[in-house]
Amino acid sequence: MGDTEERTETHKIRCLSKLKMFLLAITCAYVAKTLSGSYMNSMLTQIERQFNIPTSLVGFINGSFEIGNLLLIVFVSYFGTKLHRPIMIGVGCVVMSLGCFLQSLPHFFMDRYEYESTVSVSGNLSSNSFLCMENGTQIFRPTEDPSECVKEVKSLMWVYVLVGNIIRGIGETPIMPLGISYIEDFAKSENSPLYIGFIETGAIIGPLIGLLLASFCANVYVDTGSVNTEDLTITPTDTRWVGAWWFGFLVCAGVNLLTAIPFFFLPKTPPKEGLTNDAEIVKNDQEEKQKEVKKEKDGITKDFLPFLKSLLCNPVYMLFILISVIQFNAFVNMISFMPKYLEQQYGKSSSDAIFLIGIYNLPPICIGYIVGGLIMKKFKITVKQAAHIGCWFSLIEYLLYYLCFLMICDNSPVAGITTSYEGTHQDLYVENILTGCNMDCNCPTKIWDPVCGENGLSYMSACLAGCETSVGTGIDMVFQNCSCIGTSGNSSAVLGLCDKGHDCSLMLQYFLILSMTSSFIYSLSAIPGYMVLLRCIKPEEKSLGVGLHTFCTRVFAGIPAPIYFGALVDSTCLHWGTLKCGESGACRIYDSTNFRYIYLGLPAALRGSSYIPAFLILAILRKRRLPGEEASSGTVLVEAKVTGKENECKDRHQNSKVSNNDEWKTKL
Repeated sequence: MGDTEERTETHKIRCLSKLKMFLLAITCAYVAKTLSGSYMNSMLTQIERQFNIPTSLVGFINGSFEIGNLLLIVFVSYFGTKLHRPIMIGVGCVVMSLGCFLQSLPHFFMDRYEYESTVSVSGNLSSNSFLCMENGTQIFRPTEDPSECVKEVKSLMWVYVLVGNIIRGIGETPIMPLGISYIEDFAKSENSPLYIGFIETGAIIGPLIGLLLASFCANVYVDTGSVNTEDLTITPTDTRWVGAWWFGFLVCAGVNLLTAIPFFFLPKTPPKEGLTNDAEIVKNDQEEKQKEVKKEKDGITKDFLPFLKSLLCNPVYMLFILISVIQFNAFVNMISFMPKYLEQQYGKSSSDAIFLIGIYNLPPICIGYIVGGLIMKKFKITVKQAAHIGCWFSLIEYLLYYLCFLMICDNSPVAGITTSYEGTHQDLYVENILTGCNMDCNCPTKIWDPVCGENGLSYMSACLAGCETSVGTGIDMVFQNCSCIGTSGNSSAVLGLCDKGHDCSLMLQYFLILSMTSSFIYSLSAIPGYMVLLRCIKPEEKSLGVGLHTFCTRVFAGIPAPIYFGALVDSTCLHWGTLKCGESGACRIYDSTNFRYIYLGLPAALRGSSYIPAFLILAILRKRRLPGEEASSGTVLVEAKVTGKENECKDRHQNSKVSNNDEWKTKL
């Protein structure tokens, strides 16, 4: 008897450790996949500048991840539960690693990055052909020499990034639906929210590491090691700067490959938590599972259509999908283009913008996920209570969001684009590049090589500022005798746009603090909201339901949102870069006012409309009992199975009592 109890206890510890090992492994997988995703989102601006492509095309490249994901999501979600889920997740991690490696390849196939410039890098002070010279000939990079006007292979190198992103999307497909359903199937109901909270915390730690990696890479020049960085005439704050985007993809490839290893050693079906108190119960459970597996193999597709029909006829589930699609359209746009918004609105470099996002936004979200999961576990929140918590916390955050419209900065004052040469406001989208002070300088009017004058105005180039001489080399070059800056003839300018000033820096601090507060409040509603999704559908439909939910958000939000939002951002561009042959490249400066209206206004309108179906869900839940509520207490099923033998004994005892009573009645 003692040996049996000891064996059962050992078996219990072993079974519990398997689920905990899977929880650790899936959390690491979430860290790896979100690390790759956040790094990709953070490098969109660098990719745009490296390949000189418009923002709408960058949005399509970003959305290609969702294309790869949706190719398999529904089938993996449904058929994956019939197969070995941990191994499928491990294979997905390997495929993601391959996709990340493919995304880094263009750097090794391309020539060195060449940015447009009018400034001589040689440091030869006698060669001032890039300055204001009457009847002079301008020499600038890239050249417009017809002999060099050939189609370059590198112009299509962005296809590698596109294909790599699609492959990364295919690899990510099994991780979320199979991982969540695995936890839901083998964890106690009251532990499930906490476990999912841990997994979602991993989904926050990953982006935090990814953003820090992206911040580091964006601050390192793309061709570092092969060029002398002291000769560069641009800094990370310049819109022509390209960071070492390729290095981070190699790091992501290695991390994804390492996280795949544990999944190949985990069991297909570990015993459910709480069902290992008796050796016979464990044996019976294993026999039942073997029978279920046999049934599934006999008719693996038989119940697919009935499950799908049941989900489509579930009003709470369908309204939840509608809410998710609308909210995802808003958040995909905000997350993907937030670094660009901080660059253009507040004058920050890509590296600083990415770092600030990671520091201010992700820790509050991580804390909110854990607190939300603990609240669900501690107070045993029901589905209806979870729906109210998710809805009202989200609504509070949405109302706070409108304060962002007050935290604004004006356009950078660039003479001939946003202001006149006298410093007064002029109509945007109408360039008046040439004026009296630079009319005779024979300056190029399309090349973006900005300088900042002593008067606080920026100019498209030293030549257009009327500068006649220069001192120094590289980034320390100073231009003197600039006729457009002042009438004294001794006015000077330095390379780069002028700083936006202290007031704009203060507005950035307010924006980041508000963003941090909003992130925490919204994250409190995430776990309760996800519980509504999981508990509003039947247990046998759970895996398919999660997969269909993910499929819809990919198709109707993840793919189209970056494309149409990128096109809207392109419409606010005030000056495009110039490539060889005079073709337009990436945008150099945006109308920050219109950019702000699009970046903040469109998500506000989308999110506002999502509260209509949210209130409908609350109304339906008042009158309807959901499938998940039957097992929401968490211990009902466990107690039923654990005490099964006790009940059996009680039944026998009562039956014997009944038979004895019958005998006495017969005798009487």
